[in-house]
Parts: sequence; C-alpha cells; structure tokens
Amino acid sequence: MKAWILEKQAKIEEKPLRIEEAPTPHPKDNEIRIKIYACGVCRTDIHIAEGDLPLRKSPLILGHEIVGVVDELGREVRNFKSGDRAGVAWLNNACGKCKFCLSGRENLCPHAKFTGWNVDGGYAEYTTVPADFAFHLGEKLSFVEIAPLMCPGIAGYRAFQLTQAQKGQRLGLYGFGPTASYVLQVAKFLGVETFVITRSERNRNAAKELGAIWVGGYEDNLPCKLDAGIIFPPAGNLVEIALSQLDSGARLVLAPVTMTPIEIKDYNHIWMERSVISLANISRKDGIEFLQIADEINIKTKLETFDFDELPETLIRAKHGKVSGNAVIKVA
Repeated sequence: MKAWILEKQAKIEEKPLRIEEAPTPHPKDNEIRIKIYACGVCRTDIHIAEGDLPLRKSPLILGHEIVGVVDELGREVRNFKSGDRAGVAWLNNACGKCKFCLSGRENLCPHAKFTGWNVDGGYAEYTTVPADFAFHLGEKLSFVEIAPLMCPGIAGYRAFQLTQAQKGQRLGLYGFGPTASYVLQVAKFLGVETFVITRSERNRNAAKELGAIWVGGYEDNLPCKLDAGIIFPPAGNLVEIALSQLDSGARLVLAPVTMTPIEIKDYNHIWMERSVISLANISRKDGIEFLQIADEINIKTKLETFDFDELPETLIRAKHGKVSGNAVIKVA
C-alpha cells in the first residue's frame, strides 16, 4: 500500500514525511482492517512530526482522524462486518484493567496507545485497529465530512460534557474555531444557551449563523453570568478573564493540549466553588455519543479537501493557519 512515512522529526517546512510502498497490514484476531477513504489533518500530527512530542515509533504513519470501510476481519470480531463504514480516533486502545479503565476513565489509562503516535495511523491506504475501539459511522454525512469529527469533534464533545452544563444553562466558548463550532451545535441541540467570546469578526459571524445567543469580544461586558465555560486557545491569560464571567459553582474547562502560564491574581474569581479542569484525550463513550448526535443533527463542518499526494504541503498550510476550517486528505 502507499503510505506517508515519518522516520526522523524535523520542521514541517522541511517535509519530513515521504511517500513509499509499505506492507499492507492484516488484522489480528481482535482487529478489523479499514480501507481508508479520508483522514483529517490535526495539529497534533505536526507536533509529532516536528518533535514537540517524542517519537514513540519509527518508522511511523501519522494521522488519527480516519474514516473508511471495513474490508477484512479478525477471527474474533463480532461487532463489525465487511463493508461497514468505520472510523478510528486518537485513542487506539487501553488496557481495560487499571483503575482508570475500570472506573470509566480509559482516556487516562497509563497504558493507552494512540493512533498515529504509538501505532500507525491514517496517512495510508489501509489501517488496522482493535474492533472494540473502532466507531460505527452513520450514513448522512460523507467520509470527508466525518473525518474531522473524529478528533476535534469528539474532543469538543468531551470538553462540553466536562462542563456539566444542563438544559437551560449558559455556556461560554472562548475562541471559536472548528472544535468550538461543533460544541455550539451540540449545545444548541441539547438546549444549552451558548455565548461566544472571540476576537475574530469572521468567527463571530460564523457563531451567529450557528445559533449563538450572544457574540462579542474579550473586552465586551457579557449580559449575564455564565454557568460553564470552555477555553480553546492555548492562552493562559484567558483563564482569569473567563473565571470572572462565571457564576458561583460554575466549571471552566481548558481544552488545549498545552497552555501558556496561568495566573489567577484575584481569589474572588475562583471563590464560591468555581472550578477549573483540563481536557485529556477521549473515551469510546464520548465518540459513540457524539457521532450519534452529529448524524442526527446533520452537523455542519467547515473544511478543505486535499489529494493524498498533497499531504506535505497541506501540513505546512495547516501549521500556518492557511486552511479554511479543517484540512482533510482524500485517500480513496
């Protein structure tokens, strides 16, 4: 099969990935093989390629927003059949035995393996995955539309769940990119009022079109206190701003993988049982619930598609913010 291979980390502008013929994988007894139709491009792929994250496998096939069709089954697989639409996300497998797995927190499993990091990912024509960690996909959205949902979509849904926001409550979204757009659509569907705080006029307009109750900038006064909030940019200075806008007992979720230093100068902003929690990875439950909702509401995705052989240039464009929405590589 054709695959983009990373052996040595380097700046993405140096194009460290190369395309070559690689052995086509075959599934183990508990695995399925997926013929890949599309794979989304994630900033985490760039972090791995450039060395911001350690290289856990070499050679490595990056990519963890994988969608396609099952074309080969392991002998023990019962939950998929050949021809099923299937997706693979960041969490590739977990041990199932540690205290985190046994308490429904497999996203924190210290033995977890991640797609496109510990194991080969989706910048290839085929991939294998444990059947219990693959997702069944609905029929309403195309493969290209579903691909970005496999990472920013599911991660955004987990961030939303962590806020514990309930129907009729008010949720603040700080920053408004693709992930926040998915959260807004889910929140609206579940009856949560959404307030969007962002600098970009273009993003403000997009938030209004998707049904935000209120849209403004960081310098604007909100019309009311919020019951929950999610920060998407990796900007630690936003934490105290957001806390100052939350009501008593509210929870603030930090969605970035990394963040600049956080400083809370005024204790009153965190007093009255306001809390801060970070997002870490995803669980299968998050993926199942989110993909069902996304299919039901025919979730809107903003993306650009690129051919398989354009991957190096696409990664460069994604790094420099020159992609409108999510970048998706068409494989088959």
